[in-house]
Amino acid sequence: MAPMLRLYNTLTRRKAAFVPIDPSHVRMYACGPTVYDAAHIGNARPIIVFDLLFRLLRHLYGPEHVTYARNVTDVDDKINARAAERGITIRDLTDGTLAAFHDDIRALGVLMPEDVNVAGERPRFVEPRATDHIAEMIAIIEGLVAAGHAYVAAGHVLFDVPAMPDYGSLSKRPLDEMEAGARVEVAPYKRSPLDFVLWKPSKPGEPSWPSPCGLPEPGRPGWHIECSAMSWKHLGKTFDIHAGGIDLIFPHHENEVAQSRCCFGTDVMANVWLHNGFLQVEGEKMSKSLGNFITIRDVLKDWPGEVARLAMLKTHYRQPIDWTVRGLEEASRTLDRWYGIVGETAPAPLLPAGLLEPLTDDLNTPSALAELHRLDDAAGLKAGANLLGLLLQTRSERDQGSIRASGVDVSRVEVLIEARRVARAAKDWAASDRVRDELAAMGVTVKDGKDGTTWSVAP
Repeated sequence: MAPMLRLYNTLTRRKAAFVPIDPSHVRMYACGPTVYDAAHIGNARPIIVFDLLFRLLRHLYGPEHVTYARNVTDVDDKINARAAERGITIRDLTDGTLAAFHDDIRALGVLMPEDVNVAGERPRFVEPRATDHIAEMIAIIEGLVAAGHAYVAAGHVLFDVPAMPDYGSLSKRPLDEMEAGARVEVAPYKRSPLDFVLWKPSKPGEPSWPSPCGLPEPGRPGWHIECSAMSWKHLGKTFDIHAGGIDLIFPHHENEVAQSRCCFGTDVMANVWLHNGFLQVEGEKMSKSLGNFITIRDVLKDWPGEVARLAMLKTHYRQPIDWTVRGLEEASRTLDRWYGIVGETAPAPLLPAGLLEPLTDDLNTPSALAELHRLDDAAGLKAGANLLGLLLQTRSERDQGSIRASGVDVSRVEVLIEARRVARAAKDWAASDRVRDELAAMGVTVKDGKDGTTWSVAP
């Protein structure tokens, strides 16, 4: 019997056994990208971590019994500003940015909808876009106004925070403390400094839709309402797991909870809330002003995506992570060793004993990776690593991928390999060494074995 999954719940501040609302349909939501610019390496952390959780849930409950929704924010002030700056349409900006994001995370071994959805069956992985869910947002907004939890003022619709007695239950922030922090530049139409925007007027040139609540001018949604709408549409009024970065706990996730609970009259929005820790770069906060702002694409120029994924999983998801070149180098050496063990071997039908225990203990990836390090059984190592989204290729596929990515002239390498073979056969060691040096200058490593000479390109 598989061990019981235990997860740390931000809502309760403790780790507990995960009990799905319906074991035949486990439902999970994660906040995805705002598609206005290239995603940075900090954005990759929740994508990788919650991809792993999705893989684990599929393993524990069966792939047909798990639904994952990861949203795309495609209406936002930053999007409007960037599109205007580039002189392109908002849709062109968001479509292009989302396509680049998909390319980046595929390289990180992240599952995509097309990898898991089965034709003719209920989608198992959805990637909803905010602009496709305006009708659901309006329905929630009008429901909140009707219930006395929101009001119309100066062309806006705002959530009435004091009307919700236990607002702050997720972030555990006292109302008076939050109110003191919110009194900077309070809009005059707000009843309380804490009240937040559900809908607002659109400025000229911005995207707009017919407004709710009889407002005559077109407008657009606030940020927080979109996730309440998309999770409701795809997962229901309440669901099992909501995930995201620790920076989203307040105000974004707190406001999601308020909107959904007050609209639908539920005790919770999601039963379990998971949040991953912050990322630093070489011991410092990532910042453009410090010159250490790294996009996923920047990393992929120098490292295979699998190396970046392993480097990310070496730290427990709730802990801060220090993103370093040394960590990437260590991950690369580990993968070299593991691929050397697995070669062309297929994964074992069963996972190695001991691997599930750390993974089901709140995704304890450092301990899970330690279990993999202890394995020398190729098929078992392959199966265990696959669950973590690693070793998804054979050794030869990986080598060929490295060769293609390197741009090495394969025909020239083969000519030099043959010249080296001839020199070695003639015991002309000086000539053999010269050829090896030329190959090394091209980034090619040569290995002589009982089955002949093989070569590879450093990843």
